[in-house]
Amino acid sequence: MAGKITSAEKRHRQSEERRLRNKSVKSSVRTSIRKFVTLAQKKDAAEAETALREMISKLDSAARKGIIKKNAAARKKSRMQRLFSSTFSGSA
Repeated sequence: MAGKITSAEKRHRQSEERRLRNKSVKSSVRTSIRKFVTLAQKKDAAEAETALREMISKLDSAARKGIIKKNAAARKKSRMQRLFSSTFSGSA
């Protein structure tokens, strides 16, 4: 009978840990985007600006870690900043 392949088992454990960590970061990014969009729709400029800054920070962090691609992060940031500008048109 063949022996255990310990390197494969270790690789599987590592990939599972990374998958869960990446899932958590992606979920956090999506939550921060939803929070910002909700505040923008409520026309709450001060809170929306705070949420926008938090969202940008989370997107940059995820892109830096390689969890999402750099261009995807840039695209999302651009769209949210454009939403903020069009909603509040220079009032904040």
